[in-house]
Amino acid sequence: MLKCDGFDDCVFGVCERNGKTFIIYDKARMLLKLMERDGMTAVEAEEYYYFNIAGSFMDEGPGYIEEVSLKEIEESYEWT
Repeated sequence: MLKCDGFDDCVFGVCERNGKTFIIYDKARMLLKLMERDGMTAVEAEEYYYFNIAGSFMDEGPGYIEEVSLKEIEESYEWT
């Protein structure tokens, strides 16, 4: 399993998919850590997160969770 260095305290749990296990991180906790630890603003932390963390392609890398309601999912995402 791959992990994000420096974010051990942001681990939410694990996810099993297609016989593989992935570490899942809490996105909100990661953003807060970037702001507190690195002195970033909320905007800077979000930009850093999307470009350097979530945007880094790792085929079997970790996942990131964000708490949303089913209604928010239905309004914001396409169903396949």
